[in-house]
Amino acid sequence: MKIGIPKETQPGETRVALIPSNISALTRDKHEVLVETGAGVSAAYPDDQFTAAGAKMMSNAKALYEQADVVFKVRPSTPQEAGMLKEGASYLGFLAPLANAETLNVFCKRRVTSFSMEYIPRITRAQSMDALSSMATVAGYKAVLLATERLGKMFPLMMTAAGTVPPATVLILGAGVAGLQAIATAKRLGAKVEAFDPRPAVKEQVKSLGATFIEMEMPKDAETAGGYAKELSPEFIKKEWEAISARLPSVHVVITTAQVFGKKAPILITADMVKLLRHGAVIVDLAAEQGGNCELTVAGKTVEQHGVSIIGAVNLPAAIPTDASLMYSKNIVNLFKLLYPKADSAPDFNDEVIKGSCITRNGEIVNESIRTALQQGGIRS
Repeated sequence: MKIGIPKETQPGETRVALIPSNISALTRDKHEVLVETGAGVSAAYPDDQFTAAGAKMMSNAKALYEQADVVFKVRPSTPQEAGMLKEGASYLGFLAPLANAETLNVFCKRRVTSFSMEYIPRITRAQSMDALSSMATVAGYKAVLLATERLGKMFPLMMTAAGTVPPATVLILGAGVAGLQAIATAKRLGAKVEAFDPRPAVKEQVKSLGATFIEMEMPKDAETAGGYAKELSPEFIKKEWEAISARLPSVHVVITTAQVFGKKAPILITADMVKLLRHGAVIVDLAAEQGGNCELTVAGKTVEQHGVSIIGAVNLPAAIPTDASLMYSKNIVNLFKLLYPKADSAPDFNDEVIKGSCITRNGEIVNESIRTALQQGGIRS
């Protein structure tokens, strides 16, 4: 097959879906890799590296889409990009299907078989394809660096001739992949780190990284069978606010990472709670694109309220595109090789990973939850 790697068109997107070092994993199976000129430049992968790795460079996106049997992307296709795909082609990449109904409609009309990286089941066998976790790792790391740049004090304890500089205290809300990486990064920088998460199972992970776990009465079913956090009851959220509020006066940085898959992010810090933070404190909200964990977050902007800087972090992996692309490229190649283990093979749609990540096929939306959600919203495929 011919595998196409177009240049990302989303403003501010610097990643590329495939890096040169992973091309040989595809060409060994006699696949041909087509790369749009300049696709990897922003991620520090120039065209000559792709050529040296065996890729064929294409001068523009239209020429690439006309030839590609399969397209790898990072950001979801726009309806215009979807319209350039060959009839019956395949798409692998992030898709955000509930927010891109028009793209799904185009896929259906063109009988595109699409696989969404967000919908890969979180099971052991699929860990090497889990792009959500890979990008969350990058985001958790970068969130801490953003906080260090904004905060007016240093993170580590320092004993100097001028006196002792106490360490910064960092509070991490949510100990998923992003939260755990944020904990590890803040600890490496010398901060005193505390963490909170409604899932009891993560307590030992938090402690193993050297952070203090904030205790409170935890629900028994705080996560789904697929490993995603669940929406919690209003009663529990009130208890959660009380536990978090008790810590806010003593912290310098709060990094929020809590998201509920497919739904608006929960509010963990209300406008009134922001007032509890000390003047000069920083909040980095990694859930900004899903509405934010802080009530005052504005996605893509840094705002100051009550003397506190609130960073509405958006697409942080694009701020570290070289390694973010490296990780994503490996994820997407692993998915492709599961779909097509041999050059002449076809996807096994009885496979749990393949079935779970497939969104459109044979001219219709085959993911039942997405189809139902779009129909309930008045959108027909």
